[in-house]
Amino acid sequence: MRFAAAILSALALASCAAPEAPVVERVPAARSIDKPFDVTKNVDFILVDKSDRTLTLFREGRAVRTYRDLAFGDAPQGHKQFQGDERTPEGRYRIAYGNPQSSFHLSLKIDYPNAADRAYAKRFGRSPGGDIFIHGQPNGSPEGQKIAYDWTDGCIALSNAEIEELWQTVPDGTPIEIRP
Repeated sequence: MRFAAAILSALALASCAAPEAPVVERVPAARSIDKPFDVTKNVDFILVDKSDRTLTLFREGRAVRTYRDLAFGDAPQGHKQFQGDERTPEGRYRIAYGNPQSSFHLSLKIDYPNAADRAYAKRFGRSPGGDIFIHGQPNGSPEGQKIAYDWTDGCIALSNAEIEELWQTVPDGTPIEIRP
């Protein structure tokens, strides 16, 4: 039991970084969470509210699904400014691509940093960081387990079942707004 907990802790501390992956066709996941949700129709906007710890999917201006109890970077308050600050970005971005070979159970790359993020970091002679994803739990985590505290390096973490739903219904290029 302690060995499994140690492995899980080590995985949880691992970076959100994943190798750049080519755009790939997404295939339906084998399972989903219990509440019915039509994953055959794409969403056109994602809203993340860090203070409420929610991620809401929209279609044609209407909220169609909300996920709760998100995990963020170890320093969840404030906008990501520099590599290693363990903050989750705030602002408007897009989903760049889905990464099926992630260190986590599926991941969707957020196109952070944008031009303003890069310019801000450059003024201080620092890197803005990158490799920000919406992702599931670390690969190898016990089935159905969800880490219940902020543990990423700036990513947005969901349960594996939740990221499977997003994987099926969030196309590349989808706008995402992350609010404080």
